[in-house]
Amino acid sequence: MADTSSGGTALSGGRMTQDVVQVGDTVRRPVNSSSKFVAALLRLLEEKHFDGVPHYLGQVDGRDVLSYIAGDVPSRFQTWSNEQVAAAGVLLRSLHDATHGSALAGRCSVVCHHDAGPNNVVFRNGAPVAFIDFDTAAPGSPLEDFGYMAWTWCISSKQTLPVEGQAAQVRVLTDAYGLDSIQRSVVVDCVLERQSCNARFWAELLASPERLPAAPEVIGDRIAWSQREQAFTHAQRDVFARALT
Repeated sequence: MADTSSGGTALSGGRMTQDVVQVGDTVRRPVNSSSKFVAALLRLLEEKHFDGVPHYLGQVDGRDVLSYIAGDVPSRFQTWSNEQVAAAGVLLRSLHDATHGSALAGRCSVVCHHDAGPNNVVFRNGAPVAFIDFDTAAPGSPLEDFGYMAWTWCISSKQTLPVEGQAAQVRVLTDAYGLDSIQRSVVVDCVLERQSCNARFWAELLASPERLPAAPEVIGDRIAWSQREQAFTHAQRDVFARALT
């Protein structure tokens, strides 16, 4: 982190939103097209006494002001313990339960975070305790978030953990979240779909240079990584599927 001319401390790590700063015990982010929905969502979660998100505090000088959640946010994906994976699953289920049936969810089951990887989670004493960065939050199916979480917390083509161990962690996450037998049967497909969506998301941005949040080669690397991850998951789908039966 570094001091900025605005008097705050720059918070690094965001892939989409730039110029996010910490000022005292607040975080200040540029207002964007998602600001209104995110404000309503964070207010709803506060009303539901879900404390795993920042509080929305209003706007100042064209910035959304949120409460700062103390802790550590991982800069890179890595291998997590079963306990950390289980805690992430419980946290996600609590978020979904708090939004289930709400006006914000509309005709969908819940409001999804849509980017619930460990890079958007605050850890405290090694445990995941809160989600941050809700710019992509929108109504959706719980399995959209779950598929992304299973991928980004448990599955990696680098295989720093053997594929059987990765599959076992997907089951740990599934049990902690509380998926039923029918939902379990489509988990692998949900992971594959989210990997495909991720590649498409970055490819669409690459086709619109004026919207790029990073250099074209960086976006290209993200597309290639998503495609490698999907190829790995597809090749090992039987291993993952067996762990969930």
